[in-house]
Amino acid sequence: MPFTKYGLRELFLFGLLIPGVLWVGVWALAWFVHPALWAVGVIPLFLTGFNLNFFRDPDRPLPGDEFTVVSPADGTVTDVGEKELSEYLEGKHQGIGIFLSVFDVHVNRAPLDGTLEYSRHQDGEYLDARDPECSTLNEAQNLGFKSKWGPRFYVRQITGLIARRIVLGLKEGDAVKRGERFGMLKFGSRTELYFDNGFEVEWKVKVGDKVKGGGTVIATVKVTSNSPKSPESEEAVTA
Repeated sequence: MPFTKYGLRELFLFGLLIPGVLWVGVWALAWFVHPALWAVGVIPLFLTGFNLNFFRDPDRPLPGDEFTVVSPADGTVTDVGEKELSEYLEGKHQGIGIFLSVFDVHVNRAPLDGTLEYSRHQDGEYLDARDPECSTLNEAQNLGFKSKWGPRFYVRQITGLIARRIVLGLKEGDAVKRGERFGMLKFGSRTELYFDNGFEVEWKVKVGDKVKGGGTVIATVKVTSNSPKSPESEEAVTA
């Protein structure tokens, strides 16, 4: 199974180096003190297994067409529907929140094709990612994308109680393809996605559903007639 490039340092340090040193210590204790101390070997085994599991990055077939929205993260859907926003997309917008446990893949993927036109790191607290307050109070990376049709979408990488590091592999002006990896959250967190009102959104998931980043269809979108780049508005201008 492939592993994410965003976790190579941790894989080497916590998955190989430190467990290797611990194994030498376990061997010495078991050999010179008492054979029963081999049981301590479960600790380095756990460290290696946990890190290999956490930093996995499976390839997944991309479902649907360009208007099919794929999940930006693995995890459990915590909320779906309209929410009031005050940054990038202001006012009420359709959105989804996804909780990532430490056992989920933590690589984030683009839900639609787009170009990153806004990026802001938000300092904050480290509340449990299931806490309703975490969305506004926790440290986060706020990302605004413009779709090729004009309407925008907004992704938020949010830290949790354990997750303390956000990795972003994009800079403003970079384009992403639907399903493309663009960063990750390390050790338990939350990812949110919101849509410009220029999109008509049909949700395909509900609260409690398990989703896979880049693999689960969470919604389909249509460009509404009041969007500046919709086919309908262009015909009206031409007429």
